Amino acid sequence: MLHIDRRSLRFRLLTRLGGVALAVVLLAWYLHGFFLHQLAQDFLGERLKDEATHVVTLLKQGDRPAVELLTAAREEYQVFHHFYVLRTAGQTSTSHPAMLTTLMPLLAGSDALFTLQDQQHPLLVYRHTFQVQGQSAQLLIAENFSPVQQGLDRVHWWIGGTAILLWGVLVSLNLLAVRRGLRPLMTLGHQLKELQAGRRKRIALEAPSELDSLVTQLNHLLDEFDRRLTRSRESVANLSHALKTPLAALAQVLRGRRPIDDVRRTKMLARVESLHAQLAAELQRARIAGPRAGQATRPVEEAERLIEMFCGLYPERRFSLEVASSEVGQSSSGASSWVSIETQDFTEMLGIVLDNAGKWSRQQVRCRLAINATTLKLTVDDDGPGVPHEEHDRLGERGRRLDERYPGYGLGLSILAQLVTHYAGQLYYSSAPEGGLRVEMTLPVNQPTPIQA
Repeated sequence: MLHIDRRSLRFRLLTRLGGVALAVVLLAWYLHGFFLHQLAQDFLGERLKDEATHVVTLLKQGDRPAVELLTAAREEYQVFHHFYVLRTAGQTSTSHPAMLTTLMPLLAGSDALFTLQDQQHPLLVYRHTFQVQGQSAQLLIAENFSPVQQGLDRVHWWIGGTAILLWGVLVSLNLLAVRRGLRPLMTLGHQLKELQAGRRKRIALEAPSELDSLVTQLNHLLDEFDRRLTRSRESVANLSHALKTPLAALAQVLRGRRPIDDVRRTKMLARVESLHAQLAAELQRARIAGPRAGQATRPVEEAERLIEMFCGLYPERRFSLEVASSEVGQSSSGASSWVSIETQDFTEMLGIVLDNAGKWSRQQVRCRLAINATTLKLTVDDDGPGVPHEEHDRLGERGRRLDERYPGYGLGLSILAQLVTHYAGQLYYSSAPEGGLRVEMTLPVNQPTPIQA
């Protein structure tokens, strides 16, 4: 049994194209019949007018009385085999007395061509008013339109059959065109199966321009998956290399027979905490989604939430947030702005900077958020001791700490640098006006319209 998938694109295209083609064919068939009928009427009407002119010319020849004129007209119309009615000088003559009752009411009026239904036969009637021997006369010429109508009907139905055949040809051509037009989608499906089976790395498709964006986005997605897989493997390799030596040292101490005094216990605890920090850092790196993760966030809302959280963590510091937006028609708060940054990545970046500023500031931390159509700029200033200018380039080095007064492992700014680099952004360190450290992040973004739940 033939299976018809009503949800398929092919079925939808064929039904719509076939319906449109059928409507066009039926309309053309109807217009053909209408114009063919009008053309036949006009042709026969012109012939009736010529005959009327000829008969009137004959009637005006000589000075014969009306009775002779009527007789001549009767003889004249018997030659042409048309029905007629002639009224002149108050007398009426007709070629078919049985039709006199039907045609008599039509004598009054000016020259005109019209149709009349007589019993089962349509008549084409031409009415002509003229002057003969100084008197007004009216002439009706009628022709049986049935033979012509029957011939027109035969032609019209033949054309109808041809139109149905033409519609079938159009449907067949539409089927071929749709199948050929959908071939790139079938090829795309085969290539996706090859991707799933591991026989292909990217999509290479000679597709119509309408599919260029789809193919490009799919290839971007595949590249992003490859980058994440590579990053995960590198993270596992780095973690394995970093943990191998400390774990071997701990195992050697535990296997030995020497007693573990407080000094050795402190060293072992420091190594365990270092391992814990490295694990946490690698997990943070593994959670990086990236700019092509298909996620969006409202940076102002997330920044306000983080500011509120750090006000609780550092109650002796004042955290402030300033928002600037260059979008035309947008409020200065920019609270409704969406940007194409994964929420966790954004909170990770801003959280690292705010936490670092909260640790080192004396009284105040100022955060400024600027949004426009292409970039997101974050600036965080603190009033702490700051960092010497010659050390700015060394900030963000993995495991590098420039001050040991606060606990930590020197990984926060390193993760921040990786996040900013992953988003193709820029990270700058400089001196703040208050004397502390200024951190500036500029991220290229766009502003999507999120799907409302």
